[in-house]
Amino acid sequence: MMRWFWTIGLLLVCWSTLWAGNFRYNIGAEPETLDPGLITGSTEMMVVNALFEGLVAYDPVDLSPRPGLAQRWTISDDGLTFTFFLREAKWSDGRPLTSKDVLRSWERVLRPSTGAPYASQLYPVKGAEAYNKGEVKDFAQVGVQAPQPQRLVVSLEAPCPYFLDLCAFVTLFPVPLDLVEEHGDRWVRPEHIVGNGPFRIESWKTRDRIVMVPNEHYWDRETVGMDQLTAMLVDDQDTAYKLFLEGELDWINSVPLTKVEEASWHPDYYAMPYMGVYFYRFNAERPPFDDPRVRRALSMSVDRVTITRQVLKGGELPAAFFCPPVGGYSGKGGLPYDPERAAELLTEAGYPGGQGFPEAEIFYNTSEGHKKVAEAIQEQWKRSLSIQTRLRNTEWKIFLEEMKNLKFDICRSSWIGDYGDPNTFFSLFRTGDGNNRTGWGHPDYDRWLLQSQRTFEPEARFALFEKMERLLVEEEAIILPIYIYVNKGMISPDVEGWHPNVRDLHPFKHLRFRR
Repeated sequence: MMRWFWTIGLLLVCWSTLWAGNFRYNIGAEPETLDPGLITGSTEMMVVNALFEGLVAYDPVDLSPRPGLAQRWTISDDGLTFTFFLREAKWSDGRPLTSKDVLRSWERVLRPSTGAPYASQLYPVKGAEAYNKGEVKDFAQVGVQAPQPQRLVVSLEAPCPYFLDLCAFVTLFPVPLDLVEEHGDRWVRPEHIVGNGPFRIESWKTRDRIVMVPNEHYWDRETVGMDQLTAMLVDDQDTAYKLFLEGELDWINSVPLTKVEEASWHPDYYAMPYMGVYFYRFNAERPPFDDPRVRRALSMSVDRVTITRQVLKGGELPAAFFCPPVGGYSGKGGLPYDPERAAELLTEAGYPGGQGFPEAEIFYNTSEGHKKVAEAIQEQWKRSLSIQTRLRNTEWKIFLEEMKNLKFDICRSSWIGDYGDPNTFFSLFRTGDGNNRTGWGHPDYDRWLLQSQRTFEPEARFALFEKMERLLVEEEAIILPIYIYVNKGMISPDVEGWHPNVRDLHPFKHLRFRR
């Protein structure tokens, strides 16, 4: 009998060794914050998605909506009412989590004083936009009710085909409002933070790593396959690449430009289409970038093909349009590479041969890849337009803050789709949107965007998207698209449950080791 028990124990130990472990991945920088209601960057989302969970979760293979905090939901025949039935869930400190927590969290995001950049993600909800803009003072007029602890009823302004997808996005995650009220911005510090996701923070060493362990109160604890998640804060891609090759990291979601060819021969390398676009923003509040002719001239003197083929060399798609293929829509329009016409436009704007044009600044967050692209564009503008630019880089947190406050002339940017609909791209440039960050707005653009959000016939929606895109990148040229991403990274073959997808999103609870 003792031998039988010893054998069973050994098998259990072997099983644990087979599946459990410490999944180490690089997020590239120190997070600006871990507050789901305030974050906008993929760096922060790579941690927050482990610590919190929304009403809806993502399928690990195809990212389709599946039950999360809500075990099920119903949708009215007219598509205007969603009723979510919550689980008997708990926060990571063991306290109950109810529908009122979700309601209060959404109220906080929409509250004007919060300044949530992604507040517009809730605009499909009846009265949400009016409340966020201060036109309605009473949140009771917003279409969210919590009639019972495990039931949340949401009323929409109009049918929204991607609302369930929004409910899986970080901005709509519940947060513990009592801790927010008690500690203010400090509630996300390791000693205070409480979530409802599959993991919780065990330690956070600044500029080094964030260590997370399974949340024992998580409703689906049995599915969690890792004993530990370690998010490394390595902002140098070459260092992260070396750590992966040395077996110190299990996943890197980017590869240094100088190592792409070498990495492509490695069995752990992957490259796949990515629902993201790399572009430059112009600050429309600073002359001479308040003049569309200047912006068009700068856009038309960028040779995107040369940048993608000779600088990046990773299969990126040169793009003068803004929206990558998503939801059946493909990007339209864009200004061609035409240095002669660009020079004419600059002359029309009052800067013949570049004379009198002030030295402009290209601003980017620290990265060798961003630097190389900026240097290439700097040289192209000098050659085609005879204008001088200087480069400035800074760390991620400062970069985000200065971009948000429009402390730039021309700013490196990118956007990764948050859900599988073109609205995730076009909603950025709504007048006053927290993610606009250009100082630009246009009433026609806003009107077409609203129409597209309330139109369900695909061709009619696509026509509206095309009108917005042409206004954005051709007529007004408030942004300068450069390329559509190809997702390049390296994943250990020992990891199971990691599936390639266009959003590079991999729910952590489904990961485990094969060894």
